[in-house]
Amino acid sequence: MIPKTVIEKEISSLSTSLMPITSQMHLWAEKNIFLKWAVLSRGKFHCLQCTHSWKPDSQSQSCQKFIRCATCQGKLKMIQHNQVHFKEIEYFAVTDTCSGYQVVRIICSHKNMKKNVLPAYSHTEVMQHWISSKGEVRTISRGTNVFSQAYDAWKYYSPLEIRPKEFQKSPKYRINPYKVYPKLNVIPLLKRNGFKTSVHGIAPQILFTALLKDCIAETLLKSSQTDMLTHYLTSHEQHLRENWQAVKICLRMGYQIQDIKIWEDYIALLRWFKKDLGTPALVCPENLDEAHDRLVAKKRDIQRKKHLAQMRAEIQIAEPIYENDKKQFLGLSFTDKDLTVKVLERVQDFLEEGDTLHHCVFTNEYYKKKDSLILSAQIENRPIETIEISLSKMEIIQCRGHRNKATKHHSRILGIIRRNLPEIAKRLKKQKKQAVSV
Repeated sequence: MIPKTVIEKEISSLSTSLMPITSQMHLWAEKNIFLKWAVLSRGKFHCLQCTHSWKPDSQSQSCQKFIRCATCQGKLKMIQHNQVHFKEIEYFAVTDTCSGYQVVRIICSHKNMKKNVLPAYSHTEVMQHWISSKGEVRTISRGTNVFSQAYDAWKYYSPLEIRPKEFQKSPKYRINPYKVYPKLNVIPLLKRNGFKTSVHGIAPQILFTALLKDCIAETLLKSSQTDMLTHYLTSHEQHLRENWQAVKICLRMGYQIQDIKIWEDYIALLRWFKKDLGTPALVCPENLDEAHDRLVAKKRDIQRKKHLAQMRAEIQIAEPIYENDKKQFLGLSFTDKDLTVKVLERVQDFLEEGDTLHHCVFTNEYYKKKDSLILSAQIENRPIETIEISLSKMEIIQCRGHRNKATKHHSRILGIIRRNLPEIAKRLKKQKKQAVSV
């Protein structure tokens, strides 16, 4: 894109004046952002880091996920398939300042490995995020291959070019580097607004932009509520701004929220009961799970005793709407031995799921969420966990069992969902195509 406005021309000009990424930064990345790998080939372990090879001590050793190399003492992750060439791609970031701008430079690093050969590395700067003192951000980046299924299939030969403001909606903008180069260079305003030395696992361009223009993010960071800050800036569905009065009470009382999603559901229940959200005893319960479950049970009893007929009418009204919204996903199920994960097909199923597992999937009307797909993990047709998936981001939002606790099958359930996300995405794409054709 050709720079047209004064700001675009200024940023494009300043970009050429930045110091190049140094070999010291490259060396740091090679040591810190990549895993160390090993492969089992022809009955021998091969360390892809130092080229050492040796025979397993026992049969069980070859089944381990990690193994230690006796030569380089590295903890090696086993590659489950044997081939000639191996490659790993990671991102790291370098923070810089230029003419009052906070600059976040994103570098894409490749590690190319082969048995009996030392790994080779390559590093390419693919993006620069230029953030003004007011929190306005513009991005310079390389082009990507539009025909690739990966959104970050960079054209490494293309130049760094200014991108439009709408680039912030692109998934490329939200790329979170694995690590940030430890010698941070930030503008004084960020230090004034609470930033010290850590980005707390948040993409630095997201964190810096928020700290410069969002007082909520600044307050959370200064109060050391880093978990809440991460939830606020990274979760696509959160209600901290809506619940800010209650959040301020938690900050004032020094109350640490153990599970933010449960706490937000709990606050929604307090609001439903028209309780005073300015009361510390209510907002900061000693046992959050018990308080949440007590209100869920109380609301469920009220719904059943006083509004049973109305609830039935609501279910009848909601059934066709839910069926129309999720018609492409109805009947979708995944099986792994005795475990089956399937889409909840009726609003009545939400009620039964909530009753069985004692959580708020029906009480808080999850069936009305347009961007969420709700599935039930079952063994012998008995629900054990309920899963919520974001359709826009194709990621798992939450997976909870009886009274919102994880079961012993939790990891298996997450594994099944992640393996089958492409099938869900395929059905969503088909639904969108049909909607366009209509």
